[in-house]
Amino acid sequence: MCNRCYQLLTRQRGWLRCIQSRSYSSRSAIQSSANEQSYDVIVVGGGHAGTEAAHASARMGVKTLLVTQKLNTIGEMSCNPSFGGIGKGHLMKEIDALGGICARLCDNAGVQYKVLNKRKGPAVWGHRAQIDRKIYKRLVQEELFSMTNLDIRQSSVEDLIINETASNKYSCCGVVLDNGVNVDCKNVILTTGTFLRANIHIGLSITAAGRLGDEASIGLARTLHKVGFQLGRLKTGTPPRLDGKTIKFSRLKSVTGDQPPEPFSFLNTSVWIKPEDQLPCHMTYTNDEVAKIILENWHLNHHVKEEVTGPRYCPSIESKVLRFGQKEHLIWLEPEGFDSDVIYPNGISCTLPEDLQLKMIRKIQGLESAEITKPGYGVEYDYIDPRQIKTTLETKKVDGLFFAGQINGTTGYEEAAAQGIMAGINAALKSKRKAGFSVDRTEGYIGVLIDDLTHQGTLEPYRMFTSRAEYRLYLRPDNADLRLTQKGYDIGCVSEDRYILMQQQQSSLKEGTELLKSIIKPANVWRRDMGLKETLSTLKKSAFEVLVDPNISVEAIARTYPPIFGSFLKDTNLMKRLRIEAVYSASLQDQLSEVEAFRKEEQLLLPDDIDYETLSLSNESRQKLMHIRPKTLGAASRIAGVTPAALVILWRYVTKNNNA
Repeated sequence: MCNRCYQLLTRQRGWLRCIQSRSYSSRSAIQSSANEQSYDVIVVGGGHAGTEAAHASARMGVKTLLVTQKLNTIGEMSCNPSFGGIGKGHLMKEIDALGGICARLCDNAGVQYKVLNKRKGPAVWGHRAQIDRKIYKRLVQEELFSMTNLDIRQSSVEDLIINETASNKYSCCGVVLDNGVNVDCKNVILTTGTFLRANIHIGLSITAAGRLGDEASIGLARTLHKVGFQLGRLKTGTPPRLDGKTIKFSRLKSVTGDQPPEPFSFLNTSVWIKPEDQLPCHMTYTNDEVAKIILENWHLNHHVKEEVTGPRYCPSIESKVLRFGQKEHLIWLEPEGFDSDVIYPNGISCTLPEDLQLKMIRKIQGLESAEITKPGYGVEYDYIDPRQIKTTLETKKVDGLFFAGQINGTTGYEEAAAQGIMAGINAALKSKRKAGFSVDRTEGYIGVLIDDLTHQGTLEPYRMFTSRAEYRLYLRPDNADLRLTQKGYDIGCVSEDRYILMQQQQSSLKEGTELLKSIIKPANVWRRDMGLKETLSTLKKSAFEVLVDPNISVEAIARTYPPIFGSFLKDTNLMKRLRIEAVYSASLQDQLSEVEAFRKEEQLLLPDDIDYETLSLSNESRQKLMHIRPKTLGAASRIAGVTPAALVILWRYVTKNNNA
């Protein structure tokens, strides 16, 4: 280890000890203050959905309690040591724009930062970071333990306090802790992750747990079933962790981070580490020998034989071998932190018996002498059909009960965090007796996520991709603050400082765009002045228009014409954003017309008490509409099984009622 890296690691170890000391001193005070009080919002679960939900609720000024099985696992990264990616990075940016914590903390906990998909346009770039697990968890805990309006209690939640009204409707007004204590509240948010009636599988061994070493939540699953929620069953898995000291990295290809690394948060202009201090990842591949071990031991793998749906887009190595045969599969060897020798082999999730996992691992190049520090395992768990929740994430069946995260059938930290912040915001608003908050498909990937879940449902773990969004040119990672921060500020979930920064960025973009559009020259003159190969074109173009040329940047224009554009050189981020605005300017106009048409459809509201039995609908359309009860005609159009003829009938019904 070089001297510089050693100094960095030493600083981090001291810093971690300092945070740990402060965190534990806070915990005892927090735990004692939570006894038998009444709250506005109770959040159950301390994962990524739960932490965002609790933080959002508390910062909106309502009295909040976070209940979790173990205080020291709050903010735990249970699976891969990374955040972001294609589609997922968009969610991170939007969570940040609404005042969430995960993006901001990742900027202070990463070991490597990289923007994926750079070969394509900026609209589908995916910001991603390898994260130091320990640092991230400590930062989350430090943030939550120091918040006003937030109490934290270590306990399992065994039951919900649900009242039934005379009209056969339910309302949730508290939770029952594992010691029998009732805690009353106005709203409950369940973020139980993979813990609902969960089992862990390693080979033929089955253990009741939601994560290795953590108990499953059985009582809550029974309660939800008893109330009448439709539950399904999903599965996921995680790979064995490896001892980095036993890996032959010299035999493998090394992949480094971006130079310079780009932050997730709009509040940050840089990340916490220098570019040269980033840790590398390494690449290796499976082979025929790996496939042979899997196929020969098929009878010893209960998890893969189960007819429960697993994740389509990050399947186990067993599923890959069964689907694609003896084909090479990429494995990323990802570091888990500066202060850790553990390596996460991304791409080889498996549930074979532990001895066979080791045998399989050692057939892979670079891993011939590798040791396993923790075996891979599969998790099978209950989830709720998300068509039973509203776009606010409150359940339709039980007033005051919200679901967020994997309980709704999603997979991934980012999808969970996005639901968490929305549930936290809406539970806080409901506590204040204010209208709910939503983001629609034209406003953000968060809107796409929630709209897909609440109207389409899911039969497999749902993962976000850019391909799920119709309006990708508008829903870019670079403009999430311009799309959402004003909305968040208006309801009280965005700080004054963040709002002011957004306004400054918005003003700078507007002024910069106007300046670039005001200077017009023949196309060949622009190229000549910047030392590029001249063209014969004398068509006059503005500086804004010539930025469509991939060979021309805002920086190049500023250096060529310093008296006019020189001020741009002071703000690298502004130059990037101006270039992106210019690149998408023409095509964006067409997409904004589509957005406007979508919003008109969304304005056609369907009454809550509409009686679908009285309308001349097909049986399938009627059943789907009665089950989901969409709020708008646009939402109805996105339900599978609702025919164009049914939509015409609904349109006539709505327009007739509006004109009555």
